[in-house]
Amino acid sequence: MLNFFAAAPRGYEYALSLELAELGASDIKESVAGVYFSASLELGYRITLWSRLASRIIFVIHKGPCESPEQLYNAAYGIDWQMQFSNRSTFSIDFHGMGGFIKNTQFGALKIKDAIVDRFRDDDCSRPNVSRTDADFRIDAHYRRGQITIGVNFSGPALHKRGYRSTTGEAPLKENLAANMLVRSGWQKNPVTLMDPFCGSGTILIEAAMMACDMAPGLHRERFGFEHWLRHNDKCWQELLDEAKARASIGKTRCKIKFFGSDIDSRLVALAKRNADNAGVLDLIEFDVANALNVKVPAESGYLISNPPYGERLGNVTSLLQLYYQLGDKFKAEFGGWNLAILNSDVELLSALKLKADKQMKMNNGALECAFNLYKVHAENTRRVDPANIKIEGDISDIAVPFTNRVKKNFKQLQKWAKKEGIDSYRLYDADLPDYNVAIDKYLDYVVIQEYSAPSQIPESVTKRRLTDVLIALPGAIGIDPEHIILKTRERQKGTNQYEKIDANKLELITTEYGAKFKLNLKEYLDTGLFLDHRLTRKLVGEKAKDRKVLNLFAYTGTASVHAAMGGAASVTTVDMSNTYLNWAKENFALNGFNDNKYEFVQANCLQWITRTHDTFDLIFIDPPTFSNSKRMEDSFDVLRDHVELLTNLIKLLNPGGEIIFSNNKRKFKMEVAALEAAGIKVKNIDNQTLPLDFKRNPHIHNTWLLTHAD
Repeated sequence: MLNFFAAAPRGYEYALSLELAELGASDIKESVAGVYFSASLELGYRITLWSRLASRIIFVIHKGPCESPEQLYNAAYGIDWQMQFSNRSTFSIDFHGMGGFIKNTQFGALKIKDAIVDRFRDDDCSRPNVSRTDADFRIDAHYRRGQITIGVNFSGPALHKRGYRSTTGEAPLKENLAANMLVRSGWQKNPVTLMDPFCGSGTILIEAAMMACDMAPGLHRERFGFEHWLRHNDKCWQELLDEAKARASIGKTRCKIKFFGSDIDSRLVALAKRNADNAGVLDLIEFDVANALNVKVPAESGYLISNPPYGERLGNVTSLLQLYYQLGDKFKAEFGGWNLAILNSDVELLSALKLKADKQMKMNNGALECAFNLYKVHAENTRRVDPANIKIEGDISDIAVPFTNRVKKNFKQLQKWAKKEGIDSYRLYDADLPDYNVAIDKYLDYVVIQEYSAPSQIPESVTKRRLTDVLIALPGAIGIDPEHIILKTRERQKGTNQYEKIDANKLELITTEYGAKFKLNLKEYLDTGLFLDHRLTRKLVGEKAKDRKVLNLFAYTGTASVHAAMGGAASVTTVDMSNTYLNWAKENFALNGFNDNKYEFVQANCLQWITRTHDTFDLIFIDPPTFSNSKRMEDSFDVLRDHVELLTNLIKLLNPGGEIIFSNNKRKFKMEVAALEAAGIKVKNIDNQTLPLDFKRNPHIHNTWLLTHAD
């Protein structure tokens, strides 16, 4: 009996140990990312040919303690390598594992290489040559917790490479992962009608057809590691190959199981057909180009095993959630009596199916940890009500029904109002229901959802589930394309954080507001370039600007400055610390046809600029940050703490008869009126003039005052 190690991805160990036992192995012992076992040489060949789950098979030569470079060298040197391979063969070493004295795998491989070369030389043989690629003979070494295992890569190239897959356009789903899905789903033990509506290049269906036909997974491989192993018994191996070919021929003839695969991408379907043809099972699988939501149920019962798409970028989230939600509807309505097995890296997408999993497992797809959920669909029809037409509570969470109804009500009211006002961007929803702590802004035919940070006492899983329901319900509630929904997470911004890009992709639109045009960028930054709650404040600036010298401080993208120019200002000075936003402000001026030299743009720290400028103004608009500790500022700024000093300095720049419009968004801001009046400043709150209809649901969204010189 020989000692072997079957390597596999983490999470495969249990299923692999069962497979090895069925193939006849003994002394089976599960380890991390693999299983140790004993077998005769013939059985070692058979396992290499027939294992559907293993990544590679290692014939173990040495296993023992190893605590130093010297012990590693001695362990490798102690092996009689002339018994394993010829010095005329090239060799390479695959070293796995780090820790202790092994700082990197290259160091471990180099130590073993030196020992092998020295052993050949000391045995009066010329040294074999090393080949880093396409070596004749591969040595495998694994270091873990002070133990070294050295062996021969018995199987050669990774066993998941069956030999049937086309060289281009390969799907990321590995063959042994597909096999593991078939095993863990229960299909292998009960092979019945199987379908995959997201078949991609066909891996799941091909692996299943090979199982059903009793076809060895290694039958189409052209190369094995033991071919240059000196103890290789070619006669025994050829007999096993002949047996496997005969079994495949008989099995294919006897196979009565039906397989159905489809994908919306015709190129992938064509590739799947080529792969199936290469594997010899094309005539067993019916491939079709189809949207998964439109596929026909091929039988009264069976298995649907699939790896549907899942995206890492936020831009895909809403469309994917809609897809999964609709899939859940289809499964419930049409797949009664079927078993479903779905692999996905995003549990929130799986939750959007609104199906209760009978079993949940973890399964790695490469380095990506995925959930593998099994569902049994009941035979009766359980179709849900569309969120756009909810009248009774369906399968979505209880709070999602009033959320949907609230959004629909807001939309109906605000859509008519916005058209009458001459605006096409407005706030649709702002945490109206406390369980859904999001703001929803509509920009033309796009929607931006800003997710506020949830209270610490609410579990993250709960907030994710609620957000999932928002994204599912919103497209139907307001009739918007899911691709036009953008999700952002809003947290307190400090210093230059507000200027940092959050997405490399641009999505630029032009919005209209009371005749003014503004450029929006919905994706690149946390904010879009337009503070919707300041709409009436900007309009007020325009109404007061005629023939006046106007100053806009902390100007952002200069939208208030544009309104001032439209209102007939004699001059407009726009000041902001960010060149990014100043350039954006210049674009907004150009959009509205303002290119005169009476419009000045200043890049500066606004707090310092106020104390240094010699200019004076008739109208000043200032909307400072709530808090800032930018590296460009000597000290931090807090609007509650520092507004008296700020406004006292600012009033010095105001001409007689001039006005300051001061606004901020700190929810619990309290104006120090007495201190300002003592400094000769008259203060008047004008919140009732500047709060737009779409923000009246939350009257504390911002504070606005009109300040003038005291009489």
